[in-house]
Amino acid sequence: MVVEDEAALANLVGSYLERDGFDATITGDGHEAVSLAREVDPDVVVLDLGLPGLDGVEVCRQLRTFSDAYVVILTARAEEVDTLIGLSVGADDYMTKPFSPRELMARIQAMMRRPRTSTTRPANAVAAMQARIFGDLAIDADGREVTVGGAPVALTRTEFDVLAALARDPGVVLTRAQLIGAVWGPSWVGDEHLVDVHIGHLRRKLGDDATRGRYVRTVRGVGYRMGSGA
Repeated sequence: MVVEDEAALANLVGSYLERDGFDATITGDGHEAVSLAREVDPDVVVLDLGLPGLDGVEVCRQLRTFSDAYVVILTARAEEVDTLIGLSVGADDYMTKPFSPRELMARIQAMMRRPRTSTTRPANAVAAMQARIFGDLAIDADGREVTVGGAPVALTRTEFDVLAALARDPGVVLTRAQLIGAVWGPSWVGDEHLVDVHIGHLRRKLGDDATRGRYVRTVRGVGYRMGSGA
């Protein structure tokens, strides 16, 4: 779904999506975007921040109450505050205008290659089914489920992928570039501080903080690794 009030740009993005095999739904209105998302259940939402009426940040906030679609924010306002606000409500990526439609398509295709929630599990995959445990935090990578103290934690797909990448080798410190490669793909181009925003959002949802680092620990000057949970 493309949510963009500049009709020419919206149609251009829509044509690229259709050329890549997607069914594209286009709207330039924030209120209509929320209603349409409930109807069409999109896999990806390309969302402009500067919409009339209901702006992109509020559209994203409302989408996250019922949809786990990937959200790519488009903005002509490159200031860091806009990026942080957009990502804090659950966006997965962002691009600043003007942008390359081909780069946007590459990012979307990379997102779609990432695994969705599993509905079946191989009967012999006992090791894969075992959750990673870090104190009260349990991560079931196969089922894509996270709990803290037995209570489920609702993460976006990207937040889960960041956490799973760290949990894969808990003792290993991953740089921002390594996390970008593991989650967004090696062809991703942009500000690597995107990782920091998602880490901050993860910590908030897990009840963690940067100072204590029970679940996600900052290694200054290097990157991030899993904490012990203690």
